[in-house]
Amino acid sequence: MREILGRRRRLLSQRSDGRPELIGAALTYATQWQWPVLPGVAADPEGRNRCGCPDPECTVPGAHPFDPGLLAATTDGRMVRWWWGNRPTAPIVLATGGKAPCAVSLPALPAARALDALDSMGMRLGPVVASPARWAILVKPYSMEQLGELLYAKDFVPGSLRFHGEGGYLALPPSDTGQGEIRWERAPLPGSASPWVPDVEAVVDAVVEALTRTGVSAPEL
Repeated sequence: MREILGRRRRLLSQRSDGRPELIGAALTYATQWQWPVLPGVAADPEGRNRCGCPDPECTVPGAHPFDPGLLAATTDGRMVRWWWGNRPTAPIVLATGGKAPCAVSLPALPAARALDALDSMGMRLGPVVASPARWAILVKPYSMEQLGELLYAKDFVPGSLRFHGEGGYLALPPSDTGQGEIRWERAPLPGSASPWVPDVEAVVDAVVEALTRTGVSAPEL
């Protein structure tokens, strides 16, 4: 019954242009999946490719926290409703790490090729978040020590890989940022439980192997 109600709420939560309401998605992340979220800074209305934050050289326009800061991320539904009630178009930012998923991201084109390679290897993946520039594979939470040991054991790790761990963040669908629309490349399976995500070791091992194959290498971006 909870799953049916959840589906109904998502179906009813539509904007006039047919896109999902951000507040509905933010509430699902926070209250249903227990992922701490907060509103991101909007893109500059005078220039979509610029950020609304004070940094004129911001590399992730509209896709990061600013006011409130990352430490304000919460799973409290009342706070989420208040934030998006006042800022209905604000991007949804996930505070990665802790009890929330972390992520491994790479440029979009090699990411698409890597996912094809991982599928052919029989690698089980969870949700994958995509922006026009980068895709992020969600993984189980990991510590910096765990990540350091994992990378140290590798002969080579492409510099294009980025790791969103404890103290990091990631914009979630259906956010609209200065980099473009954030969407699910691999959407979470429907249901009331928090989506399953793989261990970081399995993902890094498989992605590094896929990226170092001939024709699947990633640029150092």
